[in-house]
Amino acid sequence: MSLELWIGMLIAAVGTYLIRLLPLLWMQRRLTRSGENGPVDALPKWLVILGPMIIAAVLGVSLVPRTPDAAGWLATVIGLGVTLAIWRRTRSLGWPVVGGVLTFGVVVIVARSLM
Repeated sequence: MSLELWIGMLIAAVGTYLIRLLPLLWMQRRLTRSGENGPVDALPKWLVILGPMIIAAVLGVSLVPRTPDAAGWLATVIGLGVTLAIWRRTRSLGWPVVGGVLTFGVVVIVARSLM
């Protein structure tokens, strides 16, 4: 492997490590400073909203097909329907994702072969 690839991998590894380490250190310092208020008051209000906002953004991006043709939109709609149906029945996270991805793939393959 080339030197540039190793440098890129090192930078990505350090960046990934820091993304996880810095919030941990920040919250540890904030919790020790809060003292008598307790850990509930130490958590900033914006941090409570951040997780659901990120999930909503990822969901929004995932609902738009990469190639916005008829097959892509059809596969997205059917895959979403299957995902919701499996989730409603199982109330789990894993099986709906597997069912939705498999359905999306099958619909794309069948629809593009027919077009």
